[in-house]
Amino acid sequence: MEHDVAWKKYDEADLEALEQLASEYIDFISDNKTERECAAAAIALAEERGYRPLDEAVREGRALRAGDKVWAQAHGKALILAHLGSVPLAEGFNILGAHIDSPRLDLKQNPFSESNGLAHLDTHYYGGIKNYQWVTLPLALHGVIAKTDGTVVEVNVGEDAGDPVFCVTDLLIHLAGKQMGKKASEVVEGEDLDILIGNRPLVIEKDEADGADDGDAAAGADPAATEADAADRPVYEKLAEKEPVKAFALKLLAEKYGIAEEDFLSAEIEAVPAGRARDLGFDRSMVIGYGQDDRVCAYTSLAAQLALADAALEKTGMCVLVDKEEIGSVGATGMASQFFENAVAEIMELAGEGGPLSLRRALAASSMLSSDVSAGFDPAYAAAFEAKNSAYLGRGLVFNKYTGSRGKSGSNDASAEYVARIRRVMGDAGVSFQTAELGKVDVGGGGTIAYIPAKYGMDVIDSGVPVLSMHAPWEVTSKADIYEAFKGYEAFLKNA
Repeated sequence: MEHDVAWKKYDEADLEALEQLASEYIDFISDNKTERECAAAAIALAEERGYRPLDEAVREGRALRAGDKVWAQAHGKALILAHLGSVPLAEGFNILGAHIDSPRLDLKQNPFSESNGLAHLDTHYYGGIKNYQWVTLPLALHGVIAKTDGTVVEVNVGEDAGDPVFCVTDLLIHLAGKQMGKKASEVVEGEDLDILIGNRPLVIEKDEADGADDGDAAAGADPAATEADAADRPVYEKLAEKEPVKAFALKLLAEKYGIAEEDFLSAEIEAVPAGRARDLGFDRSMVIGYGQDDRVCAYTSLAAQLALADAALEKTGMCVLVDKEEIGSVGATGMASQFFENAVAEIMELAGEGGPLSLRRALAASSMLSSDVSAGFDPAYAAAFEAKNSAYLGRGLVFNKYTGSRGKSGSNDASAEYVARIRRVMGDAGVSFQTAELGKVDVGGGGTIAYIPAKYGMDVIDSGVPVLSMHAPWEVTSKADIYEAFKGYEAFLKNA
């Protein structure tokens, strides 16, 4: 069954709304390239629209009732927004769940090195990447450095026009005969993804390094005092003799951020592609940008939740944005943590429906769209896809009844009854949608967060936007699919 292209149905009002949404989306993913940045930006937008902190309500013992809007966060990297409805919470929620982490290069805890006049930062890649795609492109550094005095320094270098950028180098083609004969997975090894950060050495004048000038020496300066002066010199100056380029980089970091090399032991710095997302194509019909897996679904889910404004819902609507999906949804901020369940328990307690049994009933009665991207059919690589069960750019929101690998391993497989209910909701709202699998059966596969909330017994199905070049530094989506995803998510929150 072939679905029509969504573009054909749009009038001028639709096109204006589509372009407005796309513009706001481009700004969001350009300004927010880490899970911390996405969570902080989402909280700010939610508070502008009347959402209040859940922990504030808990401290005050403030009762929650229909129409109230609250947010909760976990370690600054995961977020839940809830808009309370009129029916008892035990009857379940309508939930949009997406992830806000994306593949990248993380700095190691001891990242600095110098060799042959070049200083580097050592990295450990995060998520599934093709290593060779990350060489020779401009990179920016985003993240935080936590110091032992309790302060947290935010780092963002490489995005402003006046900022420097960084890169991973590659071997010139003239000397790459052996390299070109390797398998793609071996062309660039993970340990070779070192980021080039400097070439200029720190030069210490002799009198500055000795802690005394020639006049002091001639006057018989106290050797003990001179030795004490040398001991008081910044660590980067002491490094200058053996690793002068690294020392100069550390000097700049000390001056700009007040940090030392040992502070990187408690840092979370991510190297991501530098630069803004852009319109793609002569017709400006697509978006090219970093991190669209899965921020295209996270942003449209967030926008749909906020678009509810002060609507009177029957079922409570929730938007759940989590971390760590790219590495298995683990950790305190991943979907597999207790964050989601604990936040729901707190909401139910303040709504007068507390208790473990009520919580279990509510979760089992809930419905969820696991909002994650799908593989867009790419004619350049048609052999990897089964055409009639693939997602196509421009044909709308994608539903994946199941994901997983080969024999559906690791998949949540939505029930036929739930798929029918979703079809009805989308049809009634005039949302263009399509169904797909993630490539041919034995070619590969992938997973999402869907199987985790499904353990409560709730209905869950994967839904999202088709993407070209998924997990590459720059990914491609269609503005029509972004628009249809937003409309579909809003309809789900109101009518599922």
